Amino acid sequence: MPDITLTTLILLCLAAAAAGWIDAVVGGGGLLLLPALLLGLPHVPAAHVLGTNKAVAIVGTSGAAVTFLRKAPVRVGLAVRIGLMALAGSMTGAFFAAGISSEVLRPVIMVVLLGVAAFVMLRPSFGTAAAGDGTDRPVARARIITAIVLVGGGIGFYDGLFGPGTGTFLVLALTAVLHLDLVTASATAKIVNVCTNAGALAIFAYQGTVLWQLAAVMAVFNLAGGMIGAKMALSRGSGFVRAVLLTVVFSLVAKLGFDQWNA
Repeated sequence: MPDITLTTLILLCLAAAAAGWIDAVVGGGGLLLLPALLLGLPHVPAAHVLGTNKAVAIVGTSGAAVTFLRKAPVRVGLAVRIGLMALAGSMTGAFFAAGISSEVLRPVIMVVLLGVAAFVMLRPSFGTAAAGDGTDRPVARARIITAIVLVGGGIGFYDGLFGPGTGTFLVLALTAVLHLDLVTASATAKIVNVCTNAGALAIFAYQGTVLWQLAAVMAVFNLAGGMIGAKMALSRGSGFVRAVLLTVVFSLVAKLGFDQWNA
């Protein structure tokens, strides 16, 4: 456990709970958790912050995934295949990350997110009616291949290359490609996130860059937040997820804009 005050520990735990809730509902919890760790642990090397972040996040994501799987019609096999492709994509993206400037990527991602927000607002039915997402309904082979290659490989590559908003992009892409409702897309995204987080955590653990004691304490709160968020998404439906989605998208745009302004 790093040398931090009780107040800082409490704030980090609250941030972990809030991040777990956001991540379970629509993805993007890392937008809160990672900055909180960076602010709370200013003298800790970045690699240790990233490793601790993954150790915390995987617990909440796993808890949310289990909660979703009990009630949401998720194709686990397909989700795992997408997750494995996302893992490979993220490793490839990380390989190229050193040669890419985040200052160049931020404006592009901001434009894409604003386009996504406009699309969701102008299409009230987006993600509210499922077509072929139930476990008893077939999904076209072409859509499955597209989901594995585009959603898994493409967004996985983005996650390794840049990262912010990966969970949100997963939910949107799964909804569009597989015609899932937003609740089922969120559930499927959690399984994909578990796969990518597990791979990243294994690397960080091997490198010895995880603060396990701090991660264990924060993980309890992240797990609670994730399970509460999953239950709220299931009980309140796609309309609720849609509202949270738009909030997260605009927050991400604001954060990227702030980062670009201060770059």
